[in-house]
Order: sequence, then structure tokens, then C-alpha cells
Amino acid sequence: TDAMLDLVDVLLFDMQDVGVRFYTYLSTLFYILKASGRSGKPVIVLDRPNPLNGCDMEGWVWEPGWEPFVGIVPIPIRHGMTLGEYAGMVNGEGWLAKGVKCDLKVIQCENYTHATMYELPVIPSPNLPNMNSIYLYPSLCFAEGTVLSCGRGTEFPFQVLGAPKMPDSGFSFTPQPAFGASNPKHNGVVCYGFDLRNARADGLVPKPEMNIGWIIDSYNAYPEKESFFNGYFDTLAGSSTLREQIIKGMTAEEIRATWKEGLDQFKIIRAKYLLYD
Repeated sequence: TDAMLDLVDVLLFDMQDVGVRFYTYLSTLFYILKASGRSGKPVIVLDRPNPLNGCDMEGWVWEPGWEPFVGIVPIPIRHGMTLGEYAGMVNGEGWLAKGVKCDLKVIQCENYTHATMYELPVIPSPNLPNMNSIYLYPSLCFAEGTVLSCGRGTEFPFQVLGAPKMPDSGFSFTPQPAFGASNPKHNGVVCYGFDLRNARADGLVPKPEMNIGWIIDSYNAYPEKESFFNGYFDTLAGSSTLREQIIKGMTAEEIRATWKEGLDQFKIIRAKYLLYD
């Protein structure tokens, strides 16, 4: 609030991003930059590495009309930047309210490049407890917009996919209230689906691309397709396009090909704000 801003001389941002548009620390930084521009108070970003290999960009660029907290500026799902670079882009492109600019300083990382594979020394949030979950997060977060549980309320969040009405393939889990998931989806109900707890050991992650095949396969296997998606899916994707493509029966490769134009345009903008090789 303006009253709180009157009490400070500078705004300091020091949070660990995971390189994905719908991870909300990115939007928190947007509002801090906006407050800085409105108040005239400078903001300092203590930059941190992007753990998803900061040179990989993927997915649909957010479309106008889809401006929730999980998609606030026109960037792809995997943006390939640090938050310091993102801050420079938001400020430089005039994406803050009414084109306002803020007094921004980024303290850069030492010995970091966009080819660095960085393992987080501290988990960024309770539902991303290890690097396996962080690598899977861009692919599995779409489950939040479907009938599927992504493991919230288990000991392995964002490392499984399942729902009570999915076919029994020999793997099941039961979400229960836990720290960071007080009322998880399908609370107390057995869910059947995919076990990805060994995805990193099996070489499924990290990869330079998201695996949207897990969501596609789940939709194809789910017996009640009209109830598979909920309204949050389009919010996460940044438009209705992905949901329509899956329903139409497009393959992951065909869907991936539709990203190219938006990604090519984004790369031109991104290049202006890179701080690391």
C-alpha cells in the first residue's frame, strides 16, 4: 500500500524463481516493480539462476485478455530468463501500468551463464521439494486445470499424475492434508495414474522441452472427457488454444509446432535484456 511504501527507502526483491510463467514469484516481482514506479522508491533485485536451463524457451506466449496472477505479461511458459532479466524487460518494454518506469537495479549472479544447470540449495516452496519436481513442474502444472491431481497432499508433489476415475495401471496414491496443501484435490480418495518419481533418474528430465504428452495421454484415457478440463486450464495456458488442440486430437509434436511464431517474436524482445552469456 502507499502508506507502507512511505515507510521504506528502497524495495528489495530476493526470491528464487523456477523459470516458468505461472510460478507466482514472477508476478509478485511485477507488482513490486509497479509499486516502485508509482511511489518513486527504487527497487533492487538480487538475481538468482534459472534452474530450468536459462536458454530454453517453450510454450504459448500469453495472449491479451488473459491477465491473471499466473500470467501477467506476454511471455512464454518457459521464458529462459532470470528474474533480474525479466525485471529489466518488464520495465524497459513499458509493461507496468500506463507505461510507468521504475528505478531498477539488478545485482547480477557471479559465474553464471544461460547454459548453467543450477541445482537449488533451498527448495523454493513446499510443493516443489526437490529438483525432480522442479524439472517436472512446467509439464505437470497443467494438471491443476484438469480433474487430475499432481500429487499435492502427498510426499511427492509435482511428481505424479492421477485421478480416481483414471484407469488402474498398477500405480495409485491418496492425497491427504499436508503442509502447503491443507485441502488437496481428491482429498482422501485413491487416484490412479502416472508415477514420475524417478523421472530424473530415468532421464525423462531435465529436457529442453516440456512434455505435454502426459496431459494428452491422460485426457485420452479419461472416461468422462467432458469433465476433464476446468476453467483454470485456459488461465494456465494463457489462452484456450491448448485445450482446443488436445480435444481436437493433435499430437504433442503438432502442438509444439504452433508455438514457433510467438516464440520467435519473444526472442527478439528477450535478447535486449539478457545479462548473461
